[in-house]
Order: sequence, then C-alpha cells, then structure tokens
Amino acid sequence: MHIVFLVAACASILAVILICIFMFANGIPAISEIGWANFLLGTKWKPGNDIYGIFPMIIGSIYVTAGAILIGVPIGLLCAIFFARFCPRRLYKILKPAVDLLAGIPSIVYGFFGLVVLVPIMQYLFGTSGKGLLTSSILLGIMILPTIISVSESALRAVPQSYYEGALALGATHERSVFFTVMPAAKSGILAGVILGIGRAIGETMAVIMVAGNQPILPNSILSGVRTMTANIVLEMGYAADLHRRALIATAVVLFVFILLINLLFSAMTAERGEKKKGRIKAFMNKRKMAVKNKKRGAAENGQ
Repeated sequence: MHIVFLVAACASILAVILICIFMFANGIPAISEIGWANFLLGTKWKPGNDIYGIFPMIIGSIYVTAGAILIGVPIGLLCAIFFARFCPRRLYKILKPAVDLLAGIPSIVYGFFGLVVLVPIMQYLFGTSGKGLLTSSILLGIMILPTIISVSESALRAVPQSYYEGALALGATHERSVFFTVMPAAKSGILAGVILGIGRAIGETMAVIMVAGNQPILPNSILSGVRTMTANIVLEMGYAADLHRRALIATAVVLFVFILLINLLFSAMTAERGEKKKGRIKAFMNKRKMAVKNKKRGAAENGQ
C-alpha cells in the first residue's frame, strides 16, 4: 500500500508538471514573438491584424474577481458564522443541504440564471444592456459562496470549545466571544476558504461569458462590458490557428501564473503565521520554565 500511495502522489505531481510543460512550451515562444510589452500591456486584441494585447482581459479578470470577493466573502463568512455558532439545529438541517446544493449546480445553469434574472434587473435599474462588470461580479459572488461557507464553517467548528468558554468566563457576550475569540483562532482556515473562492472566481468561464458582454476593451465603469482571460480563450480557440492559437495558450499561461502567485502568497502567509505562533509558544514555555526554576530556587533558599 505504501507503493500504491507513492505512485498516486507521483501521478498527481506528474500531471501538474506535464500541464506546465505544455503551456509554457507553447506560450512563452508566442509571447516572445509578439513581444512581452505588446502582449501584456497592449490594449488592442485584433487577431486579424496580428495584434495581440491582453491588458484589457487582465484588467477585466482582476475587476470581476475583486467584485466577486467584495460581494461573496462578507456574505459567505457571516453565513458560516451563523451556521457554526448561531443557527438552530432544525433550521441548520434545511439550510446546510441547500448551500451544499449550490456547489453542485453547473456553471452553465448559473449563467442562465444571470442571463434571465440578473441581466433584466440591471437593464431596468441602469438602462444599459445589463451585461457587464457589475452583473458578472454579482453572479461570481453567488458562485463562490458554497466554497467559502463550507471551508470557513469547518475552520470555525475546529476551534476548541475551551476558547469560547474562556471568553464567556471573562465576561464577554456570545457575539463578542464568537467574533473576537473564535474567529481569530480560525483565521487560517477562513483564509483558505477565501483563497479557494478566488481561484474559482478567476477561473470561471461559462457563466461569465453569458453575462459579461465580452468586449475586449478597458472598462470605464462598473456597468461596462468586459472580457476575462478565460472567456477570451473559450470564445476564440475553436477557430484559432498558428500564432493566434499560440497567443491564446499564452493567455492561459498568464492566467496560470496569476493562480500560482495567489497560492504561493497564501502558503507564505500561512507559513509566516505558523512561525509566529511557534515563536509565541516557545517564548511562553521558556518563561514558564524560568518561573519554575525561580520558584525552586526560592524554596531551596528558604529551606536553608
């Protein structure tokens, strides 16, 4: 079984390595041929004229993801806190399966929901086409809710009950005990849920295509149409050839680097927090040892 587990782990690592080799082997030469500055900072995407600038798609992906975070993270975190510490058991049995069901709904169904419900609402409120940055952010904010809620709730429930009871014993109310004791203790798990939600938001394709407007231009307001990097790849890969196809693969390389940087940042923050926690524990243990030594020394002097 040890060999079986080792082979399974190596297979996963090999799959990631092969994906990286394929993307970088096809994407980096294309970026070099187009020009790094022209490709990453160019504001025009015209494959017919061999002009490949993905800066509007990068900005579109960042804006849509940021909007989804602003909408989804507060709602998801508060919902997780409610499930973990405030929700009655009977109500929890109804609400929890409903949230889990959200995670299993296909992206295309979310896209249809956005097209049929959110887009007409935006048309009525703002008098625009209804497709744009704000609509995409709202839809993605809904889509990342199950991930944030599930991971954050698990992190909150993993906090020892003694933390909560200690805060109550010191005179804190139920709400203050949860928000100022349990939440900080679960910070690492909550952050993991947020990072997973960001990964889903920045990599979402089908739902965004249906409500974003898909205009390869720099957005000038929250109601402007945008095109994300994933949408750009899906919309044009079917008929792309030669440099156009390699430019789309290079776009996937940029997206992959974005997600890789997010994961590395999360790993660095987690490692730094772990080192600080170990340092505090070590300092506390040293102080405790010194106190015990001083007490023994005082007892010995008194005995003499």
